[in-house]
Amino acid sequence: MASSKFAIVTGASTGIGFELAHLAARDGYDLLVVADEPLIDASASDFRRHGVVVESVEADLATLEGVDALLAAAGGRQIDLLCANAGRGLGHGFLDQEVADWRRVIDTNITGTLYLLQKVLRPMVARNEGKVLVTGSIAGFIPGSFQAVYNGTKAFIDSFADAIRNEIKEADGVSVTTLMPGPTETEFFDRADMLDTKVGTQKKDDPAKVAKDGWDALMAGRPHIVSGWKNKLQATAAHVTPAAVMAEQHRGLAEPGSGSPEE
Repeated sequence: MASSKFAIVTGASTGIGFELAHLAARDGYDLLVVADEPLIDASASDFRRHGVVVESVEADLATLEGVDALLAAAGGRQIDLLCANAGRGLGHGFLDQEVADWRRVIDTNITGTLYLLQKVLRPMVARNEGKVLVTGSIAGFIPGSFQAVYNGTKAFIDSFADAIRNEIKEADGVSVTTLMPGPTETEFFDRADMLDTKVGTQKKDDPAKVAKDGWDALMAGRPHIVSGWKNKLQATAAHVTPAAVMAEQHRGLAEPGSGSPEE
């Protein structure tokens, strides 16, 4: 039986998105979940154990066509909640990266995300009701040596969400919450080819805890949440530390070969 509440969660096959989808289903939201891999169908089966209706779609949210396919799968149903979580990372030095690879990071993290947000927020603002969670990152506060494009996209998203929140402030029934995690134990570092880096090999945050922090902030209508006390300290320090110092510190974490399996 369909619920009266409907949510879309992007990047829901693994990691933070997977945990957010579980939280939404547990809270009684019917789900439309999406990822750019076939694993999303198996993940959808897991979400159904909460007794809600779950539909899944495999789509590339780096493209406008992929976002359109996702929205078409909603079948015109009112979207009460959106977790815009899909993202892509990329390690190594910028000069060593292929154009197609860094463009895909930008198109996933920025272009596709903005297109989806615009499509979903317009009807929310029109009816003055809805909740949006955008997954940014504390990486947006830090010049990301050997992750320069990724960190740049997250700087954009963190800033963009703050600006949009102000633009729609008259629609006080609509909330936009930015979740800003630090390094989290997900497939991110494998997919970004960063398993030989210090940040790729060190202990990272639990995605279930990160998702719960984001979910609680979303439900409370908070503007943003930095997940984890260490990340809160790092975010605070980033505002007063010279950019050159932050870039050198990031180099120590993300430079290829900086990590070891023993760390």
